[in-house]
Amino acid sequence: MGLSLKAASAAPASLRAEEVEGELDKPHEACGIFGVYAPGQDVAQLCYLGLYALQHRGQESAGIATFDGSEMRLHRDMGLVGQVFPRERLEQLRGSIGIGHTRYSTTGSSRLSNAQPFTFEHGQLGPVALAHNGNLTNTQALHADLVEEGQQFETSSDSEVLARLLARTPGERLDVVLQRALPRAQGAYSLGFITREGLVAARDELGIRPLCIGRLGDPRAPGGAGYIVASETCALDVVGAQLVREVRPGEIVSIDHEGLRSCSFGTRRQPAMCSFEFIYFARPDSVLQERSLYEVRRAMGRRLAEEAPAEADVVIPLPDSGTPAALGYAEQIGLPFAEGMVKSRYINRTFLQPDQALRDAGVRLKFNPMRHVLQGRRVVLVDDSIVRGSTSRQIVEALRRAGALEVHVRVASPPIRYPCFMGIDIASRSELIAAGRTLAEVRELIGADSLAYLSLGGLRQALRAGSQGVGFCFACLDGAYPVQVPQQLEMDKLALEG
Repeated sequence: MGLSLKAASAAPASLRAEEVEGELDKPHEACGIFGVYAPGQDVAQLCYLGLYALQHRGQESAGIATFDGSEMRLHRDMGLVGQVFPRERLEQLRGSIGIGHTRYSTTGSSRLSNAQPFTFEHGQLGPVALAHNGNLTNTQALHADLVEEGQQFETSSDSEVLARLLARTPGERLDVVLQRALPRAQGAYSLGFITREGLVAARDELGIRPLCIGRLGDPRAPGGAGYIVASETCALDVVGAQLVREVRPGEIVSIDHEGLRSCSFGTRRQPAMCSFEFIYFARPDSVLQERSLYEVRRAMGRRLAEEAPAEADVVIPLPDSGTPAALGYAEQIGLPFAEGMVKSRYINRTFLQPDQALRDAGVRLKFNPMRHVLQGRRVVLVDDSIVRGSTSRQIVEALRRAGALEVHVRVASPPIRYPCFMGIDIASRSELIAAGRTLAEVRELIGADSLAYLSLGGLRQALRAGSQGVGFCFACLDGAYPVQVPQQLEMDKLALEG
């Protein structure tokens, strides 16, 4: 069966997400996945809505692939979801099965050829579309093996390495192919696929990146219920789907006309879900491991207040990511909570053309302090995390200019001292303000009157409550990596300059 690829031409070059002012002090995650099996429904429209809800997970490119029983259709382009999919483009994506993707690049540069979903032809299965969230740690080794076997690559993405690996693995069903191929892939991956038969999802053996299953519609109604797989539950909410459960670590879920079935691959290991999904990445209205992210972050703030109280007059958040923790901190310490800064929703995570005047304006474009809240007051500023520290210093300075007498910075996560190899875009230790520096040195660099981080023990306590012993990855905080890292890659990223 022929494969119809309808990818658009590349959009004009635009800034990467880390170049957008006001996002510099935040880690960036890889991607969002949204897949649908819903015969009789407008699958492309559902994917579009789901990707909108997952836009925070990637702002560089977006794509949707659908299958209508005879033809695979694909559209992907650089830009935000609303830019990539005008109404007329969605109307061309007919089908009862769909998979959508929104991307932030970690392995592979930010260009159209690396946008997803990827499509490939399998000798027994026919056309397959793949969406990947995560990062493989053995990409170079797999790439070299596949090149030796005669494969040619068109992109620099580890997702294409996965696609080529699967295309060469025999099997009459995709779940069989995945069982045979995925043990060769090391690192973090949540995967969504569509084939001629249905929708398939898989998650790495450690469950590093999230993936959940939702049910759409009433199974007793004509046509029965449809199913959705998504990176976060907030994407289920926007299309009216009900959460069924999370895809388990090392599990493959297949959804077709016979319903939902499951199998496993690899060896059973202690789960190691990325702790930063709870700290920052996932939206606060999502649920992970049966826990509200909003409530988990409030608990982090309360624990932070117990560990590092401050003598102050008011608690303010860095909007919006620090808000739940700031509320918890204020509640625990007994200080009033206030919105001390207004965040521009129109600059956030958008593609600004590189203009020096805009870059020089920096944080002032994105965060505007409210003088009537800050004037003459001692302020506790609560943030969820600090990576490089550049934006933190600018914000502290802005609060002082607005009249704050003192600025006490409290961070609702431990210091980030190590790079990530599983999908967080932290290039090396030399970029991390807390790596190789004392707390006093970091405080001086950001210009705060005092600085305190949540302890690793406090974070563990906040995550453990109600999590039924499920494990987490704290590698960027403690350097204990749950997967083997290639030696040269480890040497390059762990080195501290100077």
